[in-house]
Amino acid sequence: MRVLGVDPGLTRCGLGVVDVEPSRRAHLVAVGVVGTDSATALDGRLLTIATSIESWLDEHVPDVLAVERVFSHTNVSTVMGTAQASGIVIAAAARRGIPVALHTPTEVKAAVTGSGSANKDAVGKMVTKILRLDAPPRPADAADALALAITHAWRRTALGPGRSTAGSATKAPARAAAGAGSGTGLTAAQRLWAEAEAKARRAGR
Repeated sequence: MRVLGVDPGLTRCGLGVVDVEPSRRAHLVAVGVVGTDSATALDGRLLTIATSIESWLDEHVPDVLAVERVFSHTNVSTVMGTAQASGIVIAAAARRGIPVALHTPTEVKAAVTGSGSANKDAVGKMVTKILRLDAPPRPADAADALALAITHAWRRTALGPGRSTAGSATKAPARAAAGAGSGTGLTAAQRLWAEAEAKARRAGR
């Protein structure tokens, strides 16, 4: 499976492509950041992001996009910019018939580190380890994009061949947790992710 992960943002939009084998071994294909200047008019900034994502989709032809789900922040202008960039990316994928999956920051952190409260440095270090890189991708937006791609691929694996992730955001961790340590072949990071997600759900009840 080839996944294009996108960490949306107006100032920096992280992009990362990974190929994931049936064994869950992930390989780096490409990683980068599209940057725009805050002094540039909004339409120009969105056009830059649109042009870049179109180019990445044409060059790498992913099977699916994994995009960070936008959440409300105290800074309204920041969340608006993130939502606008996210919409540009999703629309570009839709024009090509490429499915899009949305993942929360907590899901991504739990997937790659085993802790939903991990910081960006921890995510970067684990992405480096998972992809067998010499150094963490910089800036952090690039590492976050790769983490999104890895998270989606591992979630798809946890769901099983031929299963869709659509509408399964709360069910997938439960399935993975049920199989953790029971010979399902989940990686150590995947088991930690499943356990962390199950624990978070129990605490919220």
